[in-house]
Order: sequence, then structure tokens, then C-alpha cells
Amino acid sequence: MILAPIQDINYWLHTSLYVIYFITIIGTIVVIISENRNPVKSIAWIVVLIFLPIAGLIFYIFFGQEHRRQRMISRKGKRKLLKNSHYTEDTIHDLPVGLSDETRQEIKLGYALGKFILYPDNKVSVFTTGEQKIEMLKARMKEAKKFIHLQYYIFNDDKLGNEIKQILTDKVQEGVEVRILYDDVGCWKVKKRFFDELAAAGIEVRPFLEVRFPQLTNKINYRNHRKIAIIDGVAGFIGGMNIADRYRDGLSWGVWRDTHMLIEGPAVQGLQSSFAVDWSFTSRQLLSEKSYFPDIPPMGNTHIQIITSGPIGEWKEISLSFLKALSNAKQYIYIQTPYFLPTESLMTTLQVAALAKVDVRLMLPEKSDSRVMQWATNSYIKPMLKAGVKIYFYQKGFLHAKTIVIDDEFATTGSTNLDFRSFDHNFEINAFMYDRELAVKMKQIFIADQQHCRRIPWSYWRKRSATIRIKESVARLLSPLL
Repeated sequence: MILAPIQDINYWLHTSLYVIYFITIIGTIVVIISENRNPVKSIAWIVVLIFLPIAGLIFYIFFGQEHRRQRMISRKGKRKLLKNSHYTEDTIHDLPVGLSDETRQEIKLGYALGKFILYPDNKVSVFTTGEQKIEMLKARMKEAKKFIHLQYYIFNDDKLGNEIKQILTDKVQEGVEVRILYDDVGCWKVKKRFFDELAAAGIEVRPFLEVRFPQLTNKINYRNHRKIAIIDGVAGFIGGMNIADRYRDGLSWGVWRDTHMLIEGPAVQGLQSSFAVDWSFTSRQLLSEKSYFPDIPPMGNTHIQIITSGPIGEWKEISLSFLKALSNAKQYIYIQTPYFLPTESLMTTLQVAALAKVDVRLMLPEKSDSRVMQWATNSYIKPMLKAGVKIYFYQKGFLHAKTIVIDDEFATTGSTNLDFRSFDHNFEINAFMYDRELAVKMKQIFIADQQHCRRIPWSYWRKRSATIRIKESVARLLSPLL
């Protein structure tokens, strides 16, 4: 007599839980649709929620929510940073002579997207090995008199990390201000003790978007992928290299091929502004004093915009700037990237350029550090080849360089990969450089790297096994979420 009511209660309890669960799934799908995102990305999330409802809901809570309407810094704070520069909106209306109309439009687009100032007359040194970049970075840090600002996605507790740590500790004892921003997810494997020791030495250390419960769900997917260093406001480094042994020493199966740059000149103010915004977001301390933005005389011939982007704000600044630069091309486009998971607009732009007989070359690593990412990347090669894009697989090691060079006039490098994560989720930074001499140098570097590549012909690519193609197709379905 008692069992029947208990069974009824269990039945209604289970039924209620199922109803609540499915209402939650349906409600989440409605939210995704109502946000008017990229349709490809929306469909990917909906497919995951339908076929993997439990795992899909968990993944959406952790990785799928949008935060684009937020700001990292107030308009007042932004104005405080901009007032330190002699280079203002006037430089957009009075651009240097010798620039093409397309380049002038590119510069004006950058300013419209995020008030990114054009800094004229910079000197740029290009490093293509970790040894070159690290030795120059260490030398410049040892010469620092006022401050050192470092921001890296990865800052490892390894041989290189401890070499940098010792230099920074020595500089603090000399009275130099030292600040470090590291990404909390990028440094998950680094023990807290390492950063505690840096702080104990007098270094100001902050993790970007520290991932801790209960805030975990809205932070884990938005990572600071930037890799910059500023010394005394007169020298700045930007590119693809982090602080970890593999960037200098390579891997067991080959070299680590990367690109980083030293900028000397007015554009260092752009790097410092970016660091100041991120530091303010993390520490609530705005580094707006004039001492962090010293006046720097012209030092070279390269005109530079420092362009940042992230998952907050109205526009996808770097993505849109890339599209404009690529659509400007008349002669050639040479691209190096470790991952190629393009948006529909990026893929179409490259296909249109190749079909219009622009020499489009895309260099990728033959062996990646992520099997799933490599499968997803390979799924995009067929439409590129069919449009006439030349594909090169780098064989000497892992290609981690993130560079684009166009028509002996434009070049860019920084932290941005050509994938959904860089365009939609990560905080990224790139130097957009307008200078024939530098562009030619970057082109020559690309051509030199081709000597360590094999070109992939369509006749070879279409003969791959059905099993491989299925793996790539499945990975491609997840590419908007990788």
C-alpha cells in the first residue's frame, strides 16, 4: 500500500527533472539563435546541444557565452592614455606621402575600429628564431633604467623562465619597476610558487582573468594570447613567441620556427597603451603617467598601427583589418600560420584573390602540436587548392609564425592565428606595418622558408584515404568551437 505512492513520487520527480532539463536545452538554443551570431558557429553549438545534450550544455556554459558588449576600460581611462601621445587623430588625416590609396583606407579603417593611431618612422628588427629574440630581449632588459612590462600567454617555470626571472629580480634591486601579466589558463601547468617567488622579489605579477570557481564559467574561454614586452617605453617586442624553453630550443622532432619583432620608435607607445589597458583591467591601476609614454624621435622608415582585438567591444578589429588588407592585394599574398580554421569571409576573400590571379600562398606546419587542430586545418585545404591557392607544408619542425605580407607594401605579425579562437575569443595584438623595405624583407623570409617545405598539389590531396577525410570533416564541424 505504501509502495505505490512512493513509486508515483519517483515517477513524477524523474518526469519533472526531464522536463526541466529539456526546457533548459531548448531555452539555451533559443538564446543562441537570438544572439544573431555567426550562423556557422550557432549551428555548431545547436548540433552539439542536440546530439550531446548533457556534455553540450556543460560546454556551452563554460565556452559558449558571449561578452562582446562589455568594455575593458572606461572611455575616460582611454582618453587618459591617448593624451600621452603626440600622435592623434590628426595623423589619420595627414598621412605620410608615398602610401597607396588602398593603404590609406586600411589605416583609416584601423582608426575607425578602435582609435588605433598611426605611428610613423619606426625601426623594426625581425627575429625568426627563439635564440635571436630571447638574447635581444635579455640584453634590453639588462639595460632598463625605469620599467619593464612583460605580457605573455605562457611564462614557464623552466630554464628560460628562470633566466628571465633572475634578470627581473636583479633589475628590481636596481630600482627598476617590473610588471608581469600572464594568462591564467596558458600557465595552468606552472606552479603558483613560481609566481609567488617573483612577487616576493618585488615584481608586480598579475594573472589575466584568473580561473576560479564560481567565476570559472564566464572566464575560461576568453584568454589573453598577447605576447609583448616594453622596456623603458623606448623598445617594444611583439610576435608569436612565449617564455618557454621550446620557443628557443625547439622540439624533439624539429625546430620551433616563429617570428617576433623589436620595435624602436613612436609605435612603442601603442604597445604600452595595450599593456596599460590590460593591466588596468586586471589590477584596477591605470598606468597613465607620462613617464610610461616618453617622447621618442623618429628612428626608421616603417609606419605602424598597433591593433588589438578581443571578445568584448563592438567590432572584431583584427579580423576586419585582415579582410581589408587581403582584399587590397593586387600582386601577392603570403601567409604563415600554425592553424588555419578560417571564417567564411576570410576563406572567400582568399579564394577570390586566387581566382583573380593574385599569387596567394599559405604556409602551414606539416606536423602540428594538436592532432585535432591539424585535422580541422586540413579540411579547409581542398577549397583553397581548387581556387588556386598554393599550399606549402613546413617540414623542418613546427611552424608557429603568424605573418602576412602583401604586395611589397604591407606586413603584419603578432599573436593572431587564422582561426575562430583568435578572431572571436582571444585577446590578441598585431603590428600592422606599412613599409616597402620591411615588406620585401618579410617576403624574402617567406621564400627562404619555402626551401624547407613541400608544396601540396591538388592531384595528391584528392587521393587521400576516405578514413582521413572523415576525420577531417568531423573535426571541421567543431572548428568554430576549438
